[in-house]
Amino acid sequence: MVTASVEAVTSNLLPDAGTEFGARVARRLSDDKLIWLTTVGADGTPQPNPVWFLWQSPGTVLIYNRPDANRLTHIAHRPQVALNLDGNGKGGDIIVLTGPATLAPDATRACDNEAYLAKYAEDMARVSGSTEAFSEAYPVAIEVTVGRLRGF
Repeated sequence: MVTASVEAVTSNLLPDAGTEFGARVARRLSDDKLIWLTTVGADGTPQPNPVWFLWQSPGTVLIYNRPDANRLTHIAHRPQVALNLDGNGKGGDIIVLTGPATLAPDATRACDNEAYLAKYAEDMARVSGSTEAFSEAYPVAIEVTVGRLRGF
């Protein structure tokens, strides 16, 4: 298992891209379409949900949400979250990021975010009819500040 801790965030959160693990982490954060966001409910139960995400260097993950999403209440009361990329189905290719999530009221709307559009425009139109309609349905942005990354 490889771990990058909070101390590493100040220099470089991601593992060395010259290593197999580092190259895989960078590629998956850029290319994967889904990540599992796990918040914690009021009763202490973990609440995992697959979400679309955008990796933002040097170490945040942007996620757009519906205003009525329970995860927003969870984050308001218990901001520590986990983000997991799907494994390979055989117990490998595991990447887990953890850190606090906060509302990002100044974030660009999804339909105006060039990087988000490059990754999801087709999907946004498929789900909501247009990128603008998606932005109206998912107007609440959160950012997860990654403090720790681990995987193998």
